[in-house]
Amino acid sequence: MQFRLTTYNIHKGIGGVDRRYDPNRIVEAVGHCNPDILFLQEVDDGVPRSRHDRQVEVLGEALGLKHHVYQRNVKLKVGHYGNAILSRFPLTDHQDIDLTIPMKKKRRALAAHCRMQIDGHSRTVLLLNVHLGLAGFERKMQLRRLLATELVRRTHQETAVLLAGDFNDVWGNLGRGILDTGGFQSATGLHKTFPAFMPMRPLDRVYFRGNMSIDHGFASRTDIARRASDHLPLVADCILQ
Repeated sequence: MQFRLTTYNIHKGIGGVDRRYDPNRIVEAVGHCNPDILFLQEVDDGVPRSRHDRQVEVLGEALGLKHHVYQRNVKLKVGHYGNAILSRFPLTDHQDIDLTIPMKKKRRALAAHCRMQIDGHSRTVLLLNVHLGLAGFERKMQLRRLLATELVRRTHQETAVLLAGDFNDVWGNLGRGILDTGGFQSATGLHKTFPAFMPMRPLDRVYFRGNMSIDHGFASRTDIARRASDHLPLVADCILQ
């Protein structure tokens, strides 16, 4: 069973260079990737800068990803922004996992189970979407807290798990000594995704665990992706074993 995951910090749909809000560019950038499952970070909900759009619904409808879950991480004067998971397959049991470190910006992971039906076969995958903090010690604490949750600890080691998002991890140090001890492997390596117009830093990541493998991973460098956000989409072609 093969499917495609894309993770993308959409920067509220505001271009990284022209600072213009245009959700259609996000739709086109994601459309080139053709994901079955889409992790999004910095997704607006009812915010004036993005025309008060509920972006998870706008993007889900435009992309044909009818199943979605959303978490409101940061409350603004008007509206919120947070993380979202969109999928071609049903999503269940979604949870918000608090990753906030005292004196730092509020952060949460979005978790959900995805029940896939492909070619007559059915499998369940645990999905974990994160947008980690800006400080190195903060990110390490957040990942340790995530791995220590009852949800992750009680998930069988052979069950397929995907952990992805904006790790804000310039040097790629988080996997060593934290995720590897939790049984996770890198699915995409250090593909440079930020800033989108001239990528220099590999801030976005995909990790996996359990009975699955990765066929291919890449950053989508289309012209529209370079303009739609300040990050590039990161893609992983996954195989359930």
